[in-house]
Amino acid sequence: MKSRARKFITARPITNVAIHLMTNQLRLGIAGLGTVGTGVLDLLIRHEPTIADRCGRPIVVTAVCARSRSAKRGGHDIKAFTWFDDPVALAESDEIDVFVELIGGEDGPAKAAVEAALNAGKHVVTANKALLAHHGTALAKLAEQSGVALNFEAAVAGGIPIVKSMRESLAGNQVIRVFGILNGTCNYILTKMEAEGRDFAEVLKEAQELGYAEADPEFDIGGFDAAHKVACLTALAFGTQVDYASIYVEGIEHITLADIRNAGDLGYKIKLLGVAVETSDGIEQRVHPTLVPKNSPIADVDGVFNAVAVNADFADELMLEGRGAGAHPTASSVVADICDIARGIILPAFGIPASRLKPYQRARMRAHEGGYYVSLELYDKPGEVAAVASIFSDSDISIESIVQRGPTVAGVRDTAPFILITHDTLESAMRTALKRIEGEGHAASRPRMIRIERL
Repeated sequence: MKSRARKFITARPITNVAIHLMTNQLRLGIAGLGTVGTGVLDLLIRHEPTIADRCGRPIVVTAVCARSRSAKRGGHDIKAFTWFDDPVALAESDEIDVFVELIGGEDGPAKAAVEAALNAGKHVVTANKALLAHHGTALAKLAEQSGVALNFEAAVAGGIPIVKSMRESLAGNQVIRVFGILNGTCNYILTKMEAEGRDFAEVLKEAQELGYAEADPEFDIGGFDAAHKVACLTALAFGTQVDYASIYVEGIEHITLADIRNAGDLGYKIKLLGVAVETSDGIEQRVHPTLVPKNSPIADVDGVFNAVAVNADFADELMLEGRGAGAHPTASSVVADICDIARGIILPAFGIPASRLKPYQRARMRAHEGGYYVSLELYDKPGEVAAVASIFSDSDISIESIVQRGPTVAGVRDTAPFILITHDTLESAMRTALKRIEGEGHAASRPRMIRIERL
């Protein structure tokens, strides 16, 4: 027995195993060397020894692809890497083990290159929310057929590790609802409007000057960027196929300074929320401006920060907050995905095998139930408020509060602005009531409503 023990101890020293692993490099090909791509190079170089120790093997960039070879990239010398003009050729190259897609866009070169990589048996790490929102189910199936990873932590909320949290840490839970502030541009604009008393157009212009908003900001302020992220979160939360087309999307373009002030006076803040919740009728996916209570944790998330909250049956409630964009926060998530691959951790993209993702069953917005903020410009004449209250009563809508905001405005016709807060009711009932108020001529302009989330 003693002889056997000595033989076991000396046969394969653990140091030899470690040395073998450290020579087994994981080779990366990066397509896209813009803000995030440069950030990935920064991180991999700055923390190279630490990453190798934590992953058990070195991670090295061997090849790259971008629009221009001559662009400045934060002092990085890309001559050290094999250059590819075509991202598809890079994706198929024998020089790489992992294809890192940072090109962007739902179709075109990004889609072609990711499909090529998966077909060639290469692992894929992507920050491309649009690609996943439109083609996530098909790409997940392709990855599983090839036995490789499709990782996308950086595609949802930048540096916040929400994908790993939902896919791994909450694997034993039934998710009830996931919601969050998923677009920093919108959050910045709404925060500035509230804090400084400035209108939407003025703050948007400032956001563009500071680089927080694009020259054409519609993708952000229209809610479409947040909707792409909601599509990914829904599949992770509820095990459904990705269905971006079924998301109700409403942006912040029509939020006024008066709305911001009224909400504040009533104990709320306005945030653009992305929400996915399972109901008896199916799953709601929605993006829209929302009144949230001032004392709720998500109301304190201001500026360009993002936050994602999850309600689960055993873990209860949790919220992760952080920077939702930027070179280094997003690079942190990209490298986290790469490290999982280096460690041999290969999981289904959306938490369960793609073949077992359920068809998405949509709960229509008219079945949504919640409270509402309603802004009305009523004619200033006897009986108008009573008539409006009667219309809401006919639709079984209970009014929590009604206040007149400001003095009657004299002009061609005298009007008075009113704000109503309702108790929880069906959206279909709200739409019916507001259509009737407008149709019967009680209001000088179209009534506006903003949903309330009871958090």
